[in-house]
Amino acid sequence: MKKNMYSLMLAEEVVQAIDRLASEKGTNRSNLINQILAEYVSLTTPEKHVSNIFDFIENTIGKMDGFLLYSQPNDMTMSIKSSLKYHYRPTIRYEVEMYRMPDSTIGQLKIIFRTQSPELLVGLTRFFKLWMNLEDIYIKHFFPKDAIRYGIENGRFLRTFAVPNDSEYTEEQIANAISNYIATFDEMLKDFLADKYTSTQALEQRYLAYLNSGVLLI
Repeated sequence: MKKNMYSLMLAEEVVQAIDRLASEKGTNRSNLINQILAEYVSLTTPEKHVSNIFDFIENTIGKMDGFLLYSQPNDMTMSIKSSLKYHYRPTIRYEVEMYRMPDSTIGQLKIIFRTQSPELLVGLTRFFKLWMNLEDIYIKHFFPKDAIRYGIENGRFLRTFAVPNDSEYTEEQIANAISNYIATFDEMLKDFLADKYTSTQALEQRYLAYLNSGVLLI
């Protein structure tokens, strides 16, 4: 949805009230006014679309144990914190970013970790590589070419989100797919670091159980 600059004459008291509300919502004056006007004329903006998805994610993951959700100043991003079951219980953050103008990809997941432990870094990197390999084998072919991309860099693992070929997801379906993805990733990562998988085949079987449970791919 393209944006242009327009001049509006507004009462000073209205602007002050808008600015207070924008500050409370972690957005700015222009975005808030745009959203208010869009709702008035029954038009769904990209920001409202993403907000609806985040509300569904919050309703789903918010009911799961072990996750702490908190808002970001950016309307297109939400964060979910989880504690690893590892010695001093370091935290890991799942940062969901939805794109304002999606194409073959609709957003990305940033998995952010902070640790100085060489042992933990090796474990995390090994799990990320195993996860990428499983997705390459079992699900990547369901998506448009190059829609699913990865990155490992300085305390972050990145993975794009996309909708499978010839599929259309509702906001709730997108949210459920993302929620299930994060919940399963988090569970398997913690079990991997705790040496609960006796082999890579055991890890693969758990991943296949996730796929065969009827979840939507994302």
